[in-house]
Amino acid sequence: MQSELAIAIVPAGPSDAAELARVHVQAWRETYPGILPRGYLERMSAPLHARRWRARLMRMNEITLAAEGPDGLVGYASGQWSRRGGEYEGEVTTLYVLKAAQGSGLGRALLVGVARALADEGARSLVVWVLRENSRARAFYERLGGVAQETRAEQVAGGAVPAVAYRWPDIGTLARR
Repeated sequence: MQSELAIAIVPAGPSDAAELARVHVQAWRETYPGILPRGYLERMSAPLHARRWRARLMRMNEITLAAEGPDGLVGYASGQWSRRGGEYEGEVTTLYVLKAAQGSGLGRALLVGVARALADEGARSLVVWVLRENSRARAFYERLGGVAQETRAEQVAGGAVPAVAYRWPDIGTLARR
């Protein structure tokens, strides 16, 4: 476990794409065994995801924070205005922390950082979608005051996977942490 003090949380830019992709692929492989097909996780490609990240970071409609430790990135979180169009609602679109850095408060710091950035842009509430079978992430959001609400099917790995929305009706409950 890495100490939160040894990690800097910084805004990510296009030059971070390769490191974000590396963390993305590793985090999915650590998080989703038994939830997503093994073959899908094995076929994930850091170079392919680096191209996607580079394009994603060139757009100005999303905030991405990277957690950088002495040996490179160990986590990240992204947020934007809600994709479902909720009035004044922000959405955390991704939040991943490598297993080696979990339990240090880093996930909370990334979530709070994105919540603050979205609140600064005028968001009043916050939502994050999590795969229903990801019990560790669900417990994390519940500990931080997220309330499970509706469900939907996410298209992941070539199939529909159930997901649950966690909401904070007042984004300030996170942004003020």
